[in-house]
Amino acid sequence: MPSFRKAAVLLPFLAATSIAHAAWPERPIVMVVPQPPGGAADAFARPFAQALSQRLGQPVVIENRAGANGNIAAAYVTKQAADGYTIFFGSVSTLAVNPHLYRSPGFDTFKDFQPITLTNQTPNVLVVNAASPYRTIADVVAAAKAAPGALNFGSAGNGNTMHLTGVLFQQKTGTTLTHVPYKGGPAALTDVLGGQIPMMFHNLNAVLAYEKSGKVRILAVADNKRAPLLPNVPTMKEAGAPGVVQVPWSGMLVRAGTPQPIVDRLSKEMVEILKSQSFRAMHEAQGTEVLSSTPAEFAERIKTDYNAMGALIKSANVNID
Repeated sequence: MPSFRKAAVLLPFLAATSIAHAAWPERPIVMVVPQPPGGAADAFARPFAQALSQRLGQPVVIENRAGANGNIAAAYVTKQAADGYTIFFGSVSTLAVNPHLYRSPGFDTFKDFQPITLTNQTPNVLVVNAASPYRTIADVVAAAKAAPGALNFGSAGNGNTMHLTGVLFQQKTGTTLTHVPYKGGPAALTDVLGGQIPMMFHNLNAVLAYEKSGKVRILAVADNKRAPLLPNVPTMKEAGAPGVVQVPWSGMLVRAGTPQPIVDRLSKEMVEILKSQSFRAMHEAQGTEVLSSTPAEFAERIKTDYNAMGALIKSANVNID
C-alpha cells in the first residue's frame, strides 16, 4: 500500500485515540492502597484522592488491599488495564525491598509500573522507652558492644524498612543486636511503651505523639537532615552513627503502557496537589514530608533504592518470616 494511503487509513484512528485521551477520565478511578483502612498510608491517600477527584471531575475511590507487605495490592494492579483508571499507592517496601525477599512477589517493579510522582517520605528514628537508661546513640552502642546480642530491638517484621534500619545500624556501628520481629509496627511500639523491649526503629510520624507526651525518647533521626518538628534531635551522623540513613517513601504509579497523555495529566494534577500549602500543612504537622517529582525523577529514586536495598539484604542475609 502506498505511503499516502497508509497515512489516510491511520488518520481516523489517531484522531479517535487523541479524542479518547482528551476525554479521560470518563468514569471513576480506583486508587489501590496496600495497607488496611486507618493506617498511615490510608490517612495520606484519602485526602489525596479527594483532592485528585476534584481536579479530574470524577470520583477517586480508595480500595484497600492489604497483605504480603504490599505484594497483594501490587499484583492486583498488574492485572488491570493500562488505561489510567487504576492508580497504585506504592512504597519503597513493596517496590524496592520485596523483590529481593520474595521469590515470586507477583509483579516486576520496572516492567509492570509507570511512576507518576513521589508523594511523601518519613525518616525512621531510633526510639527507646522513656524509662530506659539510653539517652544517646553512644549509650546504645556502648551497651551493645559490652554485651553483643543482649540488646533487643523491635520492628514490624522481617525484611521491612524498620528491620533494615536496624541491620544498617549494626553494620555502621560495629554492634550486634537481637532483632525481635512483630506482626506490624503498632505491636512492636506497644511493647516498647510497655517496657517489654527497650527500643525499636520506627517511622517518625508513628512515634511523634508519644515523644511529645514523654512516653518515649527519640535518640536520632535516620536522615541526612534533622526533622523540622524535632529540631533538637540529632541525625544519626551527628549522633555518632554516620551512614545510617533510611527514609521510607511512597508514591503514585499506574500500569506500564498507560498512554502518555494520561500519564502527563496525572503528573500535572498530582504535583499541583502536592505543592498546595493547605495539603502540605495537614501532613507536615504529623511529621510527614510531602514531596513531588517528575515521573523520571521518581523512576530514578526507585532504581537507586532498589539497588541499595538489594545490596543491604544480601550482605546481611535477611530472610522473611
